[in-house]
Amino acid sequence: MAATPPAHLSPRKKPRQARAAMTLDAIFEATIQVLLAEGLHRLTTTRVAERAGVSVGTMYQYFPNKQSLLYALNERYLDIVAEKVEKTCRGKHGATTAEMVQALVDAYWQAKTERRDVTRALYRSAVELDNEALIEAFAQRVDAATIAMLASASDGSYVDLHLVNTTLLAVIFGTVRNVFERNLTASMEADIRSQLTTMCLSYLKAASADRAAR
Repeated sequence: MAATPPAHLSPRKKPRQARAAMTLDAIFEATIQVLLAEGLHRLTTTRVAERAGVSVGTMYQYFPNKQSLLYALNERYLDIVAEKVEKTCRGKHGATTAEMVQALVDAYWQAKTERRDVTRALYRSAVELDNEALIEAFAQRVDAATIAMLASASDGSYVDLHLVNTTLLAVIFGTVRNVFERNLTASMEADIRSQLTTMCLSYLKAASADRAAR
């Protein structure tokens, strides 16, 4: 994720060896577990270190405080989601709009639901973060990927592709987050996922027709 965090949220160091990367993985997983088991307000670097099986000194080598830890965790998660969206979009260049939308909705939905506990924990943690740079970096990556994909559609074009793309992603991202925040049933989720695809396709069809009318 090409984002420069605020100085007070920057990690002290980054892992350069496999063992250090494994330590960082354990710290991130422990952070999620503490968030889920004890809540955001009881999360401390000491509790995370204990659950991860590392010393407080080791923890401090990477993260000077709770906020920097949460920032790094969110950064890793958004990077994974962005990579999945980018891969999906590259694979659908030249396809029909329907194929693109279905693939995009599926990729984002699956990325968010693959580990529901992680998604819920990170939604909760975001309230404590100065994460504007993270969100902007994520948005830029996803925007670039989806714009390039839509521009290659075999059956549609748009007067203002940037606006259309921004609206489309706002609908997809907002719907998925709402599903999580409301804790809907699996059946309701499946229905909304289907309706989301229909809604996106209807919007893109109207936007493309608007260009043709002009």
